Amino acid sequence: MQKKVSKSKFKAHLLEYLREVEESGNDIIVTNFGKPTIKISRYTEDPEALLKSLRNTLVKYDEPFKSVAENEWEVLK
Repeated sequence: MQKKVSKSKFKAHLLEYLREVEESGNDIIVTNFGKPTIKISRYTEDPEALLKSLRNTLVKYDEPFKSVAENEWEVLK
């Protein structure tokens, strides 16, 4: 879950928010005049580790640019 915090509030409570991200792992979005500007998230040692579980999972991909009709989706059959 992402928490939104204004830039001024984030500045005043910086260490508190950094500890919160570190402990919970939830992201914090820092806003400026209501618009998101910065995303604070916990550091991961190997950012590609999230994608390793997806490697070699593609079964077949013969024509990547061919359009697929709605009735051709296997999940809808």
